[in-house]
Amino acid sequence: MIITNTQERTRFLRFALVGAVGAVVDFGFFNLFSGVLGISAVLASVFSFIAAVVSNFIWNRFWTYPDSRSKPLGAQVVQFIIVSLMGLAIRTPLFAFLENVLVKLAGNLLPPSKLSPVFVGHNLSLAVAILVVMMWNFFANRFWTYNDVR
Repeated sequence: MIITNTQERTRFLRFALVGAVGAVVDFGFFNLFSGVLGISAVLASVFSFIAAVVSNFIWNRFWTYPDSRSKPLGAQVVQFIIVSLMGLAIRTPLFAFLENVLVKLAGNLLPPSKLSPVFVGHNLSLAVAILVVMMWNFFANRFWTYNDVR
């Protein structure tokens, strides 16, 4: 489908670009919440995810899928939130597991520097979780939330 269909490939690329913007929002809020405000990493990950979801919905609704207007806005918001909550259910345990592993690994591998192993481990964990959930979000939203697009 994506490989042979130019329009779907364009949508996927737009979705990925929106996801990149969402990742910037996600990383920014995550580091603000965990590093500056001292909120636990797992909880900060949940809060930053919510901020990214809001950004992603707006950009996807108006840029990635501008031709998706046969469904009412409210219905699409609810569907997008349900898909996002399922993504959060995938992301949170994955992040929690990776956080422990990658913080320890960073502590063992990084030379003493200005980057702390906790910062590196947390951000690597978040990056992996974002990539995994991005794939879920694309396919679930494409085939459910935005299924009114040809």
